Amino acid sequence: MDRLFRTYGRLLAETDLSFTRYLYDKINWDNRLIVIKGAKGVGKTTMLLQHIKRTFPDREKALYATLDHIWFANHTILDLAEYHYTHGGTHLFLDEVHKYKGWQQEIKNIYDSYPQLHVVVTGSSMLKLEESLLADLSRRHRPYTLEGLSFREYLQLENVATLPVLPLETILDNHFTEAPQIAANVKVLKYFDNYIKTGYYPFYREEGDGFDDRLQQVINTIVTSEIPSVSDVEYASVYKAKPLMAVLAGQPPYTLNISSLCNMLQSSRNNVLKLLDLMDKAALIRRLYAQAEGVNMLTKPEKILFHNTNLMYCLNAHADAGTMRETYLASQLGVSHKLSAPNRGDLVADNKWLFEVGGKGKGFTQIKDIEGSFVVSDNMEIGHGNKIPLWLFGMLY
Repeated sequence: MDRLFRTYGRLLAETDLSFTRYLYDKINWDNRLIVIKGAKGVGKTTMLLQHIKRTFPDREKALYATLDHIWFANHTILDLAEYHYTHGGTHLFLDEVHKYKGWQQEIKNIYDSYPQLHVVVTGSSMLKLEESLLADLSRRHRPYTLEGLSFREYLQLENVATLPVLPLETILDNHFTEAPQIAANVKVLKYFDNYIKTGYYPFYREEGDGFDDRLQQVINTIVTSEIPSVSDVEYASVYKAKPLMAVLAGQPPYTLNISSLCNMLQSSRNNVLKLLDLMDKAALIRRLYAQAEGVNMLTKPEKILFHNTNLMYCLNAHADAGTMRETYLASQLGVSHKLSAPNRGDLVADNKWLFEVGGKGKGFTQIKDIEGSFVVSDNMEIGHGNKIPLWLFGMLY
C-alpha cells in the first residue's frame, strides 16, 4: 500500500494546474460513479490529478491509482476500496481499468457496498470499456468521453492564445466578427498546419520527433490487440485494418463501396461492417450515415472519415487535402453535434446545417439555394457571408 501512496503523492506534486481540458468543467464530479473514456494520451490521468489537487485540501480523502501498477498483481480493487474507506477516504480515482481483469464486477460491488464512497474510473481501451459498461454498469455510472485537443486548446497549450469557446451558432452568424479578432493576434494558418499533423494528442509535447512512432503504437495496439479481444471478426479482416487506413488516407473523402471493400479485405459484408463499427468505436475512423437512415452496426455508412487528422498524417505523410479538411471539420463538430452525410454537400450537423468543404477558392455551386448551407474554406484567415474559414471551427470546444 505504501507504494501506491508514494506514487500518488509524487504524481500529485508534479501535476500542473495551468491548463485543463474542455471536459473538466462539464463533469458532475458529485456523481457516485463516473466513467471517463478516451483514447490513450488525450489527458485523462492529468485531469484526475488536477481535480484532486484543486478539490481536496486533505489529500488523503482521495486516492489515485493506476490498475496496471504492480501492487495489483496480488491485491484487488476491493482490497484498495476497503483500506481507503476504513481509513477515512471518500473518493477513489482508478486509472486504466481495462488492464484489470474483472474490474467491472468489483466496481459494481464497491458501488453497492460502499454508498459513501465516490469512484471515478478511466480507460484508454474504448472497446473494452464499452463492452463492460453495457454488460454490468449500465444503470450505475455517469459516462463521459474525452476527445483529443481542439485547435483552441492546442493554441492555449502552446501558450499562443487563450480563447473562449465559440458555440456553432456564433461561428455561423458572427464569423466575420470573431475570426478577425483572433487572426489579428495569432498566425492561425501557421499553427493550424502544425495542429492537423501533430496537435490532436497532448503527448505530442513529450514525444517531439517521435510523435508518429508513438501514434503508430497506439494504432497497432487497437488493431492487433483490442479489436480481436472484443469481437469474433475474422483475423484476416482485422489484420488488414491498418493497410486499409493507409489507403484511405491517400484518397479523397471515401464514399463507401461495400463490395469493393469486401474484395479488398477478402471478407464477408457482415464482417467488414463489424470491423468498421469496431474501428469507429475505437476512435480510429468516423462513419457518416445518410440523414434518413437509422444507425446500427450492420447498416452501411455512406462515407468513412478518419477520427482525426493526426491519424491520417501518421499513416500517410501525403494525405489527401480534401480528406484532411472534412476530417478536421468532423472532428471538431462531432464532439457536440450529430453528423450525417447529405445528398449534396459534404457534412450535415444536427440535420440542420449543411457544409461544403474545400480550398480557398471553393464556391457555392454544389449547395446553392439550400437554406442553412455554408462553404467552409481552408487556407484563409477571414471569410465573408456564408463562407467561413476552416480553422475557426476549432473554437467549438
